[in-house]
Amino acid sequence: MFILNAGRGCGPRGYHAMWGHRGGGKHGWAEWSFGGGRGRRRMFEGGELKLVLLKLIGDQPRHGYDLIREIEELTSGAYAPSPGVIYPTLTLLEDMALIDEAKSEGVKRLFSITRPGRDYLDERAEEVEALFARLREIGAQRARSEAAPVRRAMGNLRSVLQNRLGEEDADVDLLHGIAAIIDEAAQKIERLK
Repeated sequence: MFILNAGRGCGPRGYHAMWGHRGGGKHGWAEWSFGGGRGRRRMFEGGELKLVLLKLIGDQPRHGYDLIREIEELTSGAYAPSPGVIYPTLTLLEDMALIDEAKSEGVKRLFSITRPGRDYLDERAEEVEALFARLREIGAQRARSEAAPVRRAMGNLRSVLQNRLGEEDADVDLLHGIAAIIDEAAQKIERLK
């Protein structure tokens, strides 16, 4: 079970019914955990979000919603920081002269990294790599957990087939009936979009 996702689909108390998301609240962080709430920790401690944003901006100039989407993609949708977390952090990075507003078309503020920003990232390269590895692992865990219902259903099918096909009175009509059901299910799955 994940407990995270600041600001997206959260109910009145900050919980999302499907995934157990907890919003960032006034502190601007989200918690996550695997295994039903044991071992909870903040998604980003201290200056970690600052490093993640700086690295993403260092890869290419971005605006706030690009950063939100990129973090959401890295985690396979398991975590999306809220604008209320992103924009103050961008302001902090700008105040520290690590990023600067770049020329852009439209009204969205586009940010690019500065030379001091690159130096700051280079000094913390190992920490940045560990942060991105953690985000990718959260994404991989999310992907594995989302496939869990399919694996469970496949296990149920295998178990039922072993039991029915192992019966002594399994006649040809029963076998043809089972094969027809499996073929029909396969065709329906193939047509899913």
